[in-house]
Amino acid sequence: MSQHATSQGVFERSLTLPDADAQTRLARLVGMDEKIKRLANMLGVLINPDGLHKWHGKHHADAAGLIDTVIRRPPLVVLAGDVGSGKTELAETIGDMVARQQDIDITLLPLSLSSRGQGRVGEMTQLVSGAFEFAFNEANKLKSAKGSARGGVILLVDEADALAQSRESEQMHHEDRAGVNAFIRGIDRLANSGVPAAVLMCTNRLNALDPAVRRRAADILVFERPDAAQRHEVLSRRLESAGFSKANLQELVEATGTQRDRAYGFTYSDLTQRLLPTIILDAYPDGPIRPARAIELARTIAPTPPFRDA
Repeated sequence: MSQHATSQGVFERSLTLPDADAQTRLARLVGMDEKIKRLANMLGVLINPDGLHKWHGKHHADAAGLIDTVIRRPPLVVLAGDVGSGKTELAETIGDMVARQQDIDITLLPLSLSSRGQGRVGEMTQLVSGAFEFAFNEANKLKSAKGSARGGVILLVDEADALAQSRESEQMHHEDRAGVNAFIRGIDRLANSGVPAAVLMCTNRLNALDPAVRRRAADILVFERPDAAQRHEVLSRRLESAGFSKANLQELVEATGTQRDRAYGFTYSDLTQRLLPTIILDAYPDGPIRPARAIELARTIAPTPPFRDA
């Protein structure tokens, strides 16, 4: 992914899509076809509504006002759900699909958690406002008076509840309240200006987000832990060619699911970042992976406990 100058450290990095690495990472996400299509269509329309206008003219030209409900939505999508469920990976890579579908470059701006600042008066507000100002200016350069946008911007806010937590909390510091106000103003400015930009928010705590932020979301996608079929797809992609039979894979799927002593199974990241590396390194360098040993190892690994969204 290409690197660009960032705005005074507000962003972790600035990435240009499409990109081969992002495309590969997106293709690795399993069991998310519906979410991927839904999110790509949503972002494509928010960033470049020209395609929707053409679709409307071709298929529903007589239905006046039909697409107003889509065009006028704030350019915000929330990805919410359990830890390790693929939210951030999808958010970081979906721009590649949007860029290829719309035939434009997409600039991804991942907001750094350092944008919370050090708690000094006015600092968080300035940093959040600066991030939206930078995103607006970049997107404004790509705006087209008529026809397709010349490019687009996606502002990514991971762990969004750290920046946009509910102002209804009595314990909330006035500086945090001001930062949430700045966040809402930034969303509204992007919406009212019609620039080719969208905001993606990822959170484990949907209920902690400020109600005004949730109301502005064009869509909220909720992510769950992989079910048996999804775990099978993740594992079979890597292990079938390593000599695992259908029966072996089924045992491994069962070992990574719910058990009598726990009501939850493995997350996607538990499978790809913990289980599979453990299986490989257990066999290395002495010999090949043994399915029976892999199943034994799976039963010794405790999956990440669910995040309680209270």
